[in-house]
Amino acid sequence: MRSVKILIAAGAASLLSGAAMAADIPLAPPPQYYAPPPVEEFGGWYLRGDIGMTNTRAKLDSAYYSDPAITALSHNGHGFESGMLFGLGVGYQFNNWFRMDVTGEYRSRVGFTGTDFFTAPAWNIKNGSDTYNGGYKSWVGLVNGYVDLGTWNCITPFIGAGFGFANVQTTGIQDNGLFTDYNNGVTNASYFAEGASKTNFAWAVHAGLSYRVTNNFTVELAYRYLDMGTAAHGFGQAYNASTAAQSTFQFRDMTSHDLKLGVRWTCCEVPPPPPPLVTKG
Repeated sequence: MRSVKILIAAGAASLLSGAAMAADIPLAPPPQYYAPPPVEEFGGWYLRGDIGMTNTRAKLDSAYYSDPAITALSHNGHGFESGMLFGLGVGYQFNNWFRMDVTGEYRSRVGFTGTDFFTAPAWNIKNGSDTYNGGYKSWVGLVNGYVDLGTWNCITPFIGAGFGFANVQTTGIQDNGLFTDYNNGVTNASYFAEGASKTNFAWAVHAGLSYRVTNNFTVELAYRYLDMGTAAHGFGQAYNASTAAQSTFQFRDMTSHDLKLGVRWTCCEVPPPPPPLVTKG
């Protein structure tokens, strides 16, 4: 019995000695916590599509406007109808504030109407009027650059500019005249000129808002001012004439105020760089 007690006492002493030694060993520090790297915006290739409304402005010009025989001339109601545009493009987002794209678009035919009132004593015209009907359609290609001005609640305002070409195709112009001479005689006359195609340097400025629906899909609403140059007409003649001559009718200083709804799809996004390798010391 006595030997059993001695064994129990020796075991207890051994446990107490081991616990004391363990208390002297320093505890290992907890593993260090590394915060994840901040999420950054990285660029990539994107495709875009646009649809919109066109609002063309231009001045109708002709050689007879500067004829000294006309002593009074006024224009009334010169203007174009609104039209549609349809565009496609490809671009690259370089970072979270700058991107560029190349776009091509078709602009539907829009009609032109207007009336001139004039007096020409040298032609024995006391009162004269000319009523015009014409129009044009066009293809436009641009290289554009945009600056994104920051993002709030997935909405990004942007501004931009572009340059390229505009192929303007007039669709003919008809001039119907009504003249009253100084003897109060009334005369009707008509003139028609064919359409013609002309390619000009074009430039544009942009402003709008984009909304990121997902990481790969963005919708944008934009305004664009577009300058397309001058459009010409082809051969023309009066209906009672037997020969045709090159028409002097032109649409000069053609510009358009466009409102566009577009979508961008990021198809080949560039992934962010991998996080730095952390080794345990």
